Amino acid sequence: MPSADTGASTVVAATTPVPDSDSRLTPGGPGYRRMSFALFLAGVATFALLYSTQALLPLISSGFAVSASAASWTVAAATGGLALFVLPMSALSERFGRRTVMTASLVVAVSLGVLVPFAPSLGALVALRFLQGAALAGLPASATAYLAEEVRPKALVTAIGLFVAGNSVGGMSGRVITGWVAQEWGWRVAVGVIGVIAVGCAIAFRLLLPAPRHFTPGSLRPRVLARTVRDHLANPLLCRLYAIGALFMTVFGGVYTVIGYRLTEAPFSLPQGLIGSIFLVYLVGTVSASTAGRLVGRLGRRGALYLAGGTTAAGLVVSLADSLPLVLLGLVLITAGFFAGHAVASSAVSKTATTGRAQASALYQSAYYIGSSTGSTVGAMAFHAGGWAGTVGVGVLAVAGVVTITVLGSRAARTRQRPAAISPSGA
Repeated sequence: MPSADTGASTVVAATTPVPDSDSRLTPGGPGYRRMSFALFLAGVATFALLYSTQALLPLISSGFAVSASAASWTVAAATGGLALFVLPMSALSERFGRRTVMTASLVVAVSLGVLVPFAPSLGALVALRFLQGAALAGLPASATAYLAEEVRPKALVTAIGLFVAGNSVGGMSGRVITGWVAQEWGWRVAVGVIGVIAVGCAIAFRLLLPAPRHFTPGSLRPRVLARTVRDHLANPLLCRLYAIGALFMTVFGGVYTVIGYRLTEAPFSLPQGLIGSIFLVYLVGTVSASTAGRLVGRLGRRGALYLAGGTTAAGLVVSLADSLPLVLLGLVLITAGFFAGHAVASSAVSKTATTGRAQASALYQSAYYIGSSTGSTVGAMAFHAGGWAGTVGVGVLAVAGVVTITVLGSRAARTRQRPAAISPSGA
């Protein structure tokens, strides 16, 4: 008969946890909080710099005596520069490392931020903003690739959601701060203040971000890069996700480029400081992005995208009212839907791509910021032609595109599953 000691040993062995061989970061584990906060600050700096002129467009229009559509190029140039350079920057991150490229991008971007307030003309301002956007291109794709390599898969959506939440805080704080500062000292001082804040974020980011432990250097050969990009573009799911990101950002870019002009006009006639404070609704985006992981867990990816698209569309319709509370409610819904949809789509790209993650993320970011540039320019043109209803019309068409693409994805998934459910006998 086995002794009592033997039985006790059996119980101890059965209840002793098996050591976890996965050394990637996980919530509650060492380094996860530092990593999350570092990338949160990187997101703050990126969006604060990228959209630093958006809340100031009416002042820039009057300062340079140009139209709304001309002033909107100070936003479109920055996002366009990012869209054009995000893929080359992602290739550099494959060779030299995610942390190195992200750090270099922030250093160059904040340095240009010091020059932006001294732009002597609209053309010079647009050129500086383009260069700033190109410099920032090293951040988004490298950050999502870093997370895909360093964070466990189950925590990836949450981790990317926190980075996107940093984007929302940066976008909000940049616009709120510039609004109040510009009301007292003008738009040049306002963008200068944002540059100083971004310097602090960049320094803290570099000090906090853990060194990568799972990065393997890749090749810089153009042929290898072209093959990787071609493979990603041949993946129908990735292409659908790229299109969804672009369409969501078309809505968001158009709405927030034009909203300042609408609120300066009757029946609202708000001062610049209050218009900047409108962007406090970005806090809603911080919450919706950071909870995207739980949303996907409950509804699935496509269900979450339907909910995000429906919320965004509802916000667009509500914002048509000539009532400030209803306009604010509309902005809340648009912001919540956009950030949730963006977090879901961007994390799905990182999960779908098993190789060349930086390029996969870069293609998403490129499409996303092309959507931003398109939304900024087309939304401003629609506002000039048809008022706020014209901008809303552009947004509704973009949301309809999101829903259509998601429906097509659902049908494609059912088609792939159907043959697997049929036995060889045809039953």
